[in-house]
Amino acid sequence: MPEKNSWPIAASLQGERLQLEPLTIEHAEEAVEILNDQRLHEWIGGAPPSREELEQRYRRQVAGHSPDGRQGWLNWMLRERAGGQLVGTVQATLYRPCPDRVEAELAWVVGHAFQGAGYGKEGASVMAAWLRTQGISGCVAHVHPGHGASAGIARALGMKPTDEIHDSEVLWADFDPRERPSEC
Repeated sequence: MPEKNSWPIAASLQGERLQLEPLTIEHAEEAVEILNDQRLHEWIGGAPPSREELEQRYRRQVAGHSPDGRQGWLNWMLRERAGGQLVGTVQATLYRPCPDRVEAELAWVVGHAFQGAGYGKEGASVMAAWLRTQGISGCVAHVHPGHGASAGIARALGMKPTDEIHDSEVLWADFDPRERPSEC
C-alpha cells in the first residue's frame, strides 16, 4: 500500500483489444478529436475542451497527484491495439478515507464513434485489476441515473449502486461504504 503521500505511477497496460497508455501532455492533440463532441457531455456536463484546455488539464494530471499530495491521479488513454486508434480515456483518483485504506474513484469516457463496442468496460476492467495489484482496497464511481452504459460498466466491475447521491449522480461501489473499518 502506498505511503502517506506516495501514490502508484500509471503503468502501460494491455487489454484484449486495447492498450492503456499512461497520459502525456502530447495526447491532447489526438484526444481533442474524440472529445470534441457535445454528446459526450450530456451526462457529465460542461462543453468539449479545446486542445489548449486539454493541454492545461493534462499538464496538471501528469503530475500524478493533487498539489497537496492528498490524492493520487492515474490517467490512461485507450488505444485500439489492432489499428492504433485512440478511442477514449480511463482514470482513477486515489484517496485515503482512513490511514490504512486506499480507495479509487474511477471514471471513463469513450468517444461517441466508438461507443457500444465494449471499450469502456475493457479499459475500466484492466485499470481496476491493475489497481488491485497496487493495494487499492475498493473502487467507486459516480454514475448519472439515466446513463445506462456507464451503469453497465460499473456493474461489470462488481459495483452496486448505493444510497449516496452527489451532484445528481449515484455513488456505485464494489464494497459497502457503511462497512468501512471503524477508524475511518
